[in-house]
Amino acid sequence: MKCGLLGQTLGHSYSPRIHRELGDYEYRLYETEPEELEAFLLRGDWDGLNVTIPYKKAVVPYCAALSDTARALGSVNTLVRRADGSLYGDNTDFGGFESLVLSSGIPVAGQKALVLGSGGASVTVCAVLRKLGAAVTVVSRHGPDNYENLEKHRDAGILANTTPVGMYPNCGVSPVDLSRFPACRGVFDVVYNPARTALLLQAESLGIPHAGGLHMLVAQARRSSERFTGRAVPDAELARIEKLLLDEMQNVILIGMPGCGKTTVGRALAKLLGRPFADADAELVRAVGTDIPSYFREHGEAAFRERETEVLRQLGQRSGLVIATGGGCVTREENYPLLHQNGRIVWLRRELSQLPTAGRPVSQASSPDELWRARRPLYERFSDLTADAGASVRETAEHIREALL
Repeated sequence: MKCGLLGQTLGHSYSPRIHRELGDYEYRLYETEPEELEAFLLRGDWDGLNVTIPYKKAVVPYCAALSDTARALGSVNTLVRRADGSLYGDNTDFGGFESLVLSSGIPVAGQKALVLGSGGASVTVCAVLRKLGAAVTVVSRHGPDNYENLEKHRDAGILANTTPVGMYPNCGVSPVDLSRFPACRGVFDVVYNPARTALLLQAESLGIPHAGGLHMLVAQARRSSERFTGRAVPDAELARIEKLLLDEMQNVILIGMPGCGKTTVGRALAKLLGRPFADADAELVRAVGTDIPSYFREHGEAAFRERETEVLRQLGQRSGLVIATGGGCVTREENYPLLHQNGRIVWLRRELSQLPTAGRPVSQASSPDELWRARRPLYERFSDLTADAGASVRETAEHIREALL
C-alpha cells in the first residue's frame, strides 16, 4: 500500500514518523504544484493520502463521495482511492481535535469559547467546540471580533489558538495575553512544535489547564490510518505514539553549578540516547569569538548574560538535542521558557567540595557556598528532575536516561 502527505511546500513533517508506527505501509511526502494537482489525484501512484495546505478544499471536487464530516466542513484532509478508482474524502482533523479536548479533561460545555484565527483549522475547531456545547466566537485580524477589541471578551472561559503564531521557528510569541481573560478555564493550541508554545507556557504559569497540538496530530493520523487500511488502531497505540514523539521531540537540558559535569555527562548522555549534543558555553564562545573569561573582563557579566540568552533562544527552539548549559543560566528568568518550551530540564548536582573554579569568572568572584545559596532555589525552580553527579559519568548518564523514561 502506498500512502503519503499531499501539499505544496511540506518541509519537515512528523507524519511519516507517525505512520511508520501506525501501520505497515509506505508513507511519503508528495510536494505538488497547483497545476499538477489534477493529474496527481486522478493518475498518481498512491492508495491513501493525507492532505494539507493549500489543497484541503481543492481536492473536494475530485471526490466521488465524502464523509458527513468532510461534507459539513467543506474540507478534506484524508483521501482513499477505492477499488473502482474513485476517491473518497474524509476529514480526520475533526476527530483529532475532539480527541484532544476530551483527553485534556477540560470542560467546554456551556463555556464561551474564543477561537483565534479564521482559516481552515478554525472551521474544524469551531465545529468541534460547538458539538461539545460551547458558544463560539471567532477572533480574526479583521471583522467585528478582532485583536483590537478583545476587552469585550474578558468573560471567555475557553481559548483555542488555530493560527501559526508561536510555531517553530518563530517561537516565543503569543497571539494574546491570557491575563486579559480572568474567566479563562482552559487553553488549547493546535501548534505542536514547540511542545509548549508561549501561549501554553503562560497558561501553565497562571495555573490554567491547557493542551497542545501533538495529541491532535497523532489522533487525526490514527483515524487516517484506519481509513487507509480498514483496521482499527487501539487507544493504547495512540497514547504510545504520542509519548514516543514527545520524548523524541523534547530536548534534554542539563543545568547545575559551574563544574558539576554538565558537558561531560551531556556528551555521554547524548551518546546513550543517540542524539546530537550542544554545549551552550561552546556555542557562545563561537558566537563572540573569544573565551568566556576574556569576554567577562572586557564586557562584564551583564553583556555575557545577554549573549547567553540569545544562544539559549536558538538552542531551545530546536528538537531532540542534549544541551549542557552554563551554570548561571538560571539567574535570568527569561531563560526558563526558552529551555522549557521544548525540553525536560535536569538539575545535575555535585558536592560543593568537588567543584573546580579555575577559568570560571563567577566561581572565582564568589565562593561555592555563596553561589549555592543564591542559585539553589533557581535550580529547583527550573528543573523537572534531579540527578546526582557523584557517580561515574556513565552511571550518571544511565540514571538520567532511566529517569526520562
